[in-house]
Amino acid sequence: AGSFQDAGVIQHAYSLNFPLHTVPARSAPCPPWSAFSVSSPAVVLETAEDRRGAVVVRLYEAHGSTVVAWLQTSLPIEEAMLCDLLERPVVAESLRLEQRGLRLSFTPFRVLSLLLVLRQ
Repeated sequence: AGSFQDAGVIQHAYSLNFPLHTVPARSAPCPPWSAFSVSSPAVVLETAEDRRGAVVVRLYEAHGSTVVAWLQTSLPIEEAMLCDLLERPVVAESLRLEQRGLRLSFTPFRVLSLLLVLRQ
């Protein structure tokens, strides 16, 4: 019922096409942990790729809306900057790390690539 946004079609499609796989492990108490979270259901974190001393994160706006979203991470980020699709930093586009995370602005279906430099 309702729009594809209200029905959560994108989230269900990811769950169907990329199901979580369990692997046997020793029983040990481990608190839940997530490397990233995004404040808006309209923004999808598509991929996070490990690079030497950094992580490249690619996100996109999936609902056809203009939205501001916060990207939060538990990783020790020293610097964050926008990069192009070839993962080269866009010099004029450094992002400010705030207490709430990184503030990202999206127009309909916009793709953003971020280079997150880790503290050593």
